Amino acid sequence: MPELFVGTLSGTSVDGIDAALVRFSPAPALVASHSLKFPEDLRQDLLALGVPGANEIDRLGQADGRLGRLFAQAVNELLRQAGVAPGEIAAIGSHGQTIRHRPALASPFTLQIGDPNIIATETGIPVVADFRRKDLALGGQGAPLVPAFHDAVFRHAGTDRVIVNIGGIANLTVLSGNAARPVLGFDTGPGNTLLDGWSRRCLHEPMDRDGALAARGRVQAGLLSALIGDPYFRQPPPKSTGPEYFSADWLQRQLAAAGDLAPADVQATLLALTARSIADAIRQLPGLARPAVYVCGGGAHNGALMRALQDSLPGSTVAPTDTLGLPGDWIEAMAFAWLARQRLHEKPGNSPLVTGATRPAVLGGLWLPR
Repeated sequence: MPELFVGTLSGTSVDGIDAALVRFSPAPALVASHSLKFPEDLRQDLLALGVPGANEIDRLGQADGRLGRLFAQAVNELLRQAGVAPGEIAAIGSHGQTIRHRPALASPFTLQIGDPNIIATETGIPVVADFRRKDLALGGQGAPLVPAFHDAVFRHAGTDRVIVNIGGIANLTVLSGNAARPVLGFDTGPGNTLLDGWSRRCLHEPMDRDGALAARGRVQAGLLSALIGDPYFRQPPPKSTGPEYFSADWLQRQLAAAGDLAPADVQATLLALTARSIADAIRQLPGLARPAVYVCGGGAHNGALMRALQDSLPGSTVAPTDTLGLPGDWIEAMAFAWLARQRLHEKPGNSPLVTGATRPAVLGGLWLPR
């Protein structure tokens, strides 16, 4: 009997909520999708919460409730547009909005907000949320979690594949053509977060559409060398990071030593950083020779970034995941629908070799509408 789940996600780019209606029979298929943009004042609050500052508790509490209502609104609108009744949905998998991800501290933690109590109450549907902290409790990074889903839907016998998700932070999943080899994955570093931040600063736009600003600039070798010299890029996996590490302050410290640079040159260099850090990570993967590289997330729409990635990996084909039959814009939301299904079926949702957890674990808590 086919099962229907909804997956919701608001990513590190902090632009809005993606909601995906997914049918499992048992392979996942996207039935319908919906995006809901954040009100600008909430978006600014979320960006501010991503950087340590004053009065965080009051701001956090209010944002948690507002986000819960927006997640519920996104789900309700999705179901209305799809003509599906709430009672037909087994559960919602809600990732929430990451406010802080600190897996390297002496007392590591990760925090996602978007109150699941409100989502369950306002949709009438069970909600699975808080996916990351069980993995953290088992000694893992709590991220990335999507590689387990990639393994379920993109593994292909006889073909080595790397799935690259370029959101605010970029992460990759290594899928060997040898089914006996386990899935591997980790965060490679900044994806769009620095590019979007520089675009907001210089263009007063949320993103550099199709990499137009970057395409007008020239990569500054000295700045790129300083950026790629950050210790994170040399750290072996398992590893994960977030925009609170690769922040505007992090970039400003590097720019202060670089002298006066044209805005387009800075953007070109940031784009080169994203492409090179991903390509370096792929080239260093053990046992893979010229794997096929498939890109999902917002970065797949950046033509300049996709060309730079292909130029950095001349031995591999670089293409969007859409060519494999799953739309790259919705894969992460689909992944959290899958994780919700794993939770209800009491099956593991993490990949210990990816996160560093001591064992596989059923992830997420369950919030009931009644």
